[in-house]
Amino acid sequence: MITNIDNWQQLAEQCLIKGNYAQAASLYEQAIEQEPSIISYYWHLGLLLLLKGEEAEAQMIWMLPLAEADTEHLPKLTNELFQLLQTEAERREKLAEYSLAWLIRQHMREINPSYINNLLQILIFSLKLEKFEEIDDLNKWGLIESLKAKEDVEIDIELLIQVLKEFLNNIPLNPINLNLIEASLPYFSDTHQCFSILLPAAMQIGHTLRQPMLAASILELHLRLEPDNVEILRHLATFYQDACNYSQGIETARLCYSLSEALADKIFALHLLLRGLMSAGGYWQAICTTCQELETVYKQFIQAQPISLEEGRILRLLTPSFAIPHIKDTPADFRAIHNKVAEIFYTDIQALGQSQDKNYHRPIVKYQALSTSTKKLKIGYVSYALRNHSVGWLARWLFQHHDRDKFDIHTYFVNYKLVNDHLQEWYLIQAGKARKLGMNGLEIADKIYQDEIDILVDLDSITLDITSEVMALKPAPIQVTWLGWDASGIPAIDYFIADPYVLPEDAQNYYTEKIWRLPKTYIAVDGFEVGVPTLRRDDLDIPMDAVVYLSAQRGYKRHPETTKWQMQIIKEVPNSYFLIKGLAEEETIKRFFYQIAEEEGVDCSRLRFLPQVHSESVHRANLGIADIVLDTFPYNGATTTLETLWMGIPLVTRVGEQFAARNSYTMMMNAGITEGIAWTDEEYIEWGVRLGRDEALRQQVALKLKASRQTAPLWNGKQFTREMEKAYEQMWQRYIEGK
Repeated sequence: MITNIDNWQQLAEQCLIKGNYAQAASLYEQAIEQEPSIISYYWHLGLLLLLKGEEAEAQMIWMLPLAEADTEHLPKLTNELFQLLQTEAERREKLAEYSLAWLIRQHMREINPSYINNLLQILIFSLKLEKFEEIDDLNKWGLIESLKAKEDVEIDIELLIQVLKEFLNNIPLNPINLNLIEASLPYFSDTHQCFSILLPAAMQIGHTLRQPMLAASILELHLRLEPDNVEILRHLATFYQDACNYSQGIETARLCYSLSEALADKIFALHLLLRGLMSAGGYWQAICTTCQELETVYKQFIQAQPISLEEGRILRLLTPSFAIPHIKDTPADFRAIHNKVAEIFYTDIQALGQSQDKNYHRPIVKYQALSTSTKKLKIGYVSYALRNHSVGWLARWLFQHHDRDKFDIHTYFVNYKLVNDHLQEWYLIQAGKARKLGMNGLEIADKIYQDEIDILVDLDSITLDITSEVMALKPAPIQVTWLGWDASGIPAIDYFIADPYVLPEDAQNYYTEKIWRLPKTYIAVDGFEVGVPTLRRDDLDIPMDAVVYLSAQRGYKRHPETTKWQMQIIKEVPNSYFLIKGLAEEETIKRFFYQIAEEEGVDCSRLRFLPQVHSESVHRANLGIADIVLDTFPYNGATTTLETLWMGIPLVTRVGEQFAARNSYTMMMNAGITEGIAWTDEEYIEWGVRLGRDEALRQQVALKLKASRQTAPLWNGKQFTREMEKAYEQMWQRYIEGK
């Protein structure tokens, strides 16, 4: 029997804290027997039974005083019980005992279903405990309706922020989830607070998880608060374009440009506009006008230096250059502008690094006693594209054939995300020491520096701003650009890998990097996986004896002048058809081709537009439907050219001056094929017509290509790797000799 009230209650409290719920419950049962009118005893006993796992019994105990209470006192009693449970739930939360906190709060919800802060806490715990069925009950709970009503709502804004962060980071979005975000927006008096939650989440969903329309849906909600937020519009334009919603992406980019005032902002807005126009394909007049405007603003930006920029604006400086070589083949003029912008980028990034105490300089004396004969060189590869991507398909032979006895390989995966991507999984095995990294350039550079990489190889060039930032910070003593695009022009990069063909002899005059020409080819593969074709001529209503031309490039590379040459070829070759494949806006690209076909006197019924296939091996197999592939200009195919040659299909290419206009040329030379290499516009048409009319010539080229698989440098990944490794050794030797 309880004789001292203070002592037994202290004892019960100690039992509760120690988890001895049965003993504590026994004490409260005795107390109720002695003083059945003290209501608080029932609340404590019910709580202890709940903690013991006896939920039904707990509810029965709580109901005893509630059933006997009159209407006037009932709210007071339920509030007392609610407060007791809340105190215990908060204690459990501090102890990180989330299961118990979640359980207690579920009973609080039964007592007061409309208390929003408790519902928000339940959501947080449901996410932590992965009780996603609870999240599906959002509508049933009435949380969204209560938030929308905004009547008598005393909401904990910090708690709401925590819910949204957890929500956006942990569960797949669906309309119900978006409704929760939408209903929460009016509670943000500070729009920047909302911006800081929604934008990072949208970037994660749109870029890393590759769900651009979901990301766009989030940003559309924020635009209700700030319709003219240029940063939101930038990302929104990108997500629309990534989701192939080109018209909306173009219009959003135009709005972004009209609202941009600073030169750096205008540059990137023009990039977004070009990105949308070129991805859609066919908007040629607008593309040329926008490109001209971009070059003008670039020149204004260069003349206006110095301009103080924060990191975000610095990072956006280089990528816009990507569009210009798709439009014209004037590398000396292009690089005169681009290299100056790259120098500004480098200077600003270096200053940013110094402001954060990032100094990656290593005294050369540390290495001077270590020649290539005594040192195992540490080679680092950095890229976001070592996955199901053109770079991923082409770089794998270098990784596979590396001599691990002589070279210590490190690979830095930028914006790594665990996805179902067998090529990424392959790279993780072949990568040597793999670093799975995010999108922070300073952190990536730190990792590279800490690993003491000797030669850092950039596979992205300017196609990813984060990689450009890493290279500009110069975390390795020797830095090289290979494969991903043309040279970036960043002064921190020492060498650009080329070969005897892919750049003209005078190219060094306008490159800041030292052009390192490998003896034969700058790229080689051992081959490609080829699946089962899904295309047949009869499916496309094409006669079996017809001559089939094919062009398989995305909208970016569709140039009206090249398309005119292609139509002139079709016109000159009887019983010929033209297959067009590549990612673009379907109706826009059809209008583009139909208009040029009509201008050149070609019946549009001879054109066929092919759907995309989701398997690279099937795409390659389907190339076999073509008799001749017609390359693009001034931006050639690269991966598609290699695939065409591997499949033994004759190719017609126009050779230009810039790197992008000579890719197919070097690949054909390194496959031992000169038939189809054109040095003028007229030669392009002549080769296309000749190959179309001369079946014997086509067969001869196909046989040469088939035989080249055993002999040509283009198909010898192992020999290419040895040449790359020799280049690395020579670069190192030059470095330690101070050259």
